[in-house]
Amino acid sequence: MRRLPAEVIPRVPEPVRKVARNAVWTFGRLTARRRPLPDFLVIGAQKAGTTALYAYLRWHPGIAGPSWKEVSFFDRHWWRGEAWYRGQFPLRAGERLVGEASPSYLFHPLAPERARSLVPGAKLVALLRDPVDRAYSQYQHEVALGREPLSFEDALAAEDERLVGEVERLIADPRAFSRAWWDHTYTARGRYAEQLERWLEAFPSEQLLVVRTEDLGERPAETYASILAFLGAEPHELPDYPRVFDRDYEPMRAETRAALAATFAEPNRRLEALLGRELGWS
Repeated sequence: MRRLPAEVIPRVPEPVRKVARNAVWTFGRLTARRRPLPDFLVIGAQKAGTTALYAYLRWHPGIAGPSWKEVSFFDRHWWRGEAWYRGQFPLRAGERLVGEASPSYLFHPLAPERARSLVPGAKLVALLRDPVDRAYSQYQHEVALGREPLSFEDALAAEDERLVGEVERLIADPRAFSRAWWDHTYTARGRYAEQLERWLEAFPSEQLLVVRTEDLGERPAETYASILAFLGAEPHELPDYPRVFDRDYEPMRAETRAALAATFAEPNRRLEALLGRELGWS
């Protein structure tokens, strides 16, 4: 899998993107009745390759979806209602499968029940990455965006204090948005088993496919084929499987990696028991 050069990735300034989205959403609501709900959701995890996977799926001729990733309806925008959500999807999908990818769905405490209430037949794809590497990638992402002033070690130490009361606030108010919950959940987002258990309480296991990020990176064509088969899409090969928004940064300190590996040892065992297979992260 090659890395996609940054210069060929289209970058739209955020103010322009907001105006474009608002225009599409306004028109979409007006035509909501003629727009489909999704056949599938890529539910996460954050910093686990969902951007690349969604790009691969959108390059399939039999799959359609929003022009942008992260509609975030079942977490941030639930209060906007079904018509708003339908407005994200193509007006003329035809026979194509329709789906979207919002990596925070996996982590949000209310997303599974919300999704079941609206799209109970949707298939779910969860990409899971070694939680140690995922945490550091998220940290580097927040640093690059200017939203994390602390060192990685200090950010890990501050996580619990930063999150006090935030989940309760999200549950109590559908319009609430927690910057701490969104940006600084480096360890919490890596406890995958408890998140998948919530989804499996809302959806039957046959509607959920769990894929290792490492498999998508090391065996992209084979992994892509298995995801297409799960979704019920026709087999399709891409000419290339580029990495998307990959970034280079300084390696994690060895002692920090060892401490995080110990932190995730039991959550990883719980996840392997839930899935009935080894993941190779120990």
